[in-house]
Amino acid sequence: MKIGTLKEIKSSENRVGMTPAGAEVLVNSGHTVLVENNAGIGSGYSDQDYMNAGCVIMNSPEEIYQDADMIIHVKEPQESEYKLIRKNQIIFTYLHLAANETLTKALIESGSVGIAYETIQKADGTLPLLIPMSEVAGRMSIQQGAKYLEMGYGGNGVLLGGVPGVDPGNVVIIGGGVVGTQAAKMACGLGAKVYLLDNNLPRLRYLSDVMPANCFLLMSNPSSLRELATRADVIVGSVLIPGAKAPKLVNREMLKTMKKGAVLVDVAIDQGGCFETSKPTTHQDPVYIVDDVVHYCVTNMPGAVSKTSTAALTNATLPYVLEIANKGWKNAIRESKEIAGGANIIAGKVTCPGVADAFGYEYTPVSSLAA
Repeated sequence: MKIGTLKEIKSSENRVGMTPAGAEVLVNSGHTVLVENNAGIGSGYSDQDYMNAGCVIMNSPEEIYQDADMIIHVKEPQESEYKLIRKNQIIFTYLHLAANETLTKALIESGSVGIAYETIQKADGTLPLLIPMSEVAGRMSIQQGAKYLEMGYGGNGVLLGGVPGVDPGNVVIIGGGVVGTQAAKMACGLGAKVYLLDNNLPRLRYLSDVMPANCFLLMSNPSSLRELATRADVIVGSVLIPGAKAPKLVNREMLKTMKKGAVLVDVAIDQGGCFETSKPTTHQDPVYIVDDVVHYCVTNMPGAVSKTSTAALTNATLPYVLEIANKGWKNAIRESKEIAGGANIIAGKVTCPGVADAFGYEYTPVSSLAA
């Protein structure tokens, strides 16, 4: 199979879909890997690194879209790419379609095979291709929250860890999954007082055994969240419903009760965001203020630490890329429930229930299209 790796064109996205080491594995398995010129520069990989791995360097995304059977991306295709996507071409990347009807329509009209990293799910419910970037984003959420608490950015001037004789800051984290757990570890490590909320009691019991003493585990409900919002210096939104829009858990009324200069970090912004007042931002213009509360809603947080992120992402995606390339998408979907769960759009049909529900589209079981 011909596999194309493109240079990311989303704002400040420095990751690349495949490292040279991962590409070499694909080449050694008999596949042709096409890499766009300078695709890896932002992650520290030169064209020569890819050529040494046996890849073919291409001059433009048009050439790769024209020639490749499967496209490997990091972020979702951008509007300039929609017209390049071909019928039956596999698009394997983070798609986040439930928050993007324009892209959903474009993939439907293209007749392509859209397989989303974020909806590939193991039998135990874990999301193996979301986990590495969630680990990065969770840790970054506290770094960013701490930074934007500084007065120069409109924050309230609180140092999260405090100092001897002065109270630490209060961090509220909504969601005890991978993002929330990593955020809590970072915030606790800084010395903040951390409240971690989840609605899964077994998960809370587990976290109570492994988290440090300055992390307080609470059942998530509107009443608790309203009360904690009044005390919070930083709130991290990290709730994910695979393939569907994120629930709006902090509304405008709660915002009005928060401290002036508090910070909201919405890690769920790719799926529409956890906060009513969230809107996507970029690394160049990452924050805005509503009701005196700073909002950080960057849609590609891990892109800022691309060397770490690209290596972690390739480690997770490579086995699935290899399986799809070796078997073809139909056989891969028939033989792997995980890959079947990743199928969002196939041949003009919506095969992900969360995407269908988000826009009122007809849902088609993927099994009927892979037969």
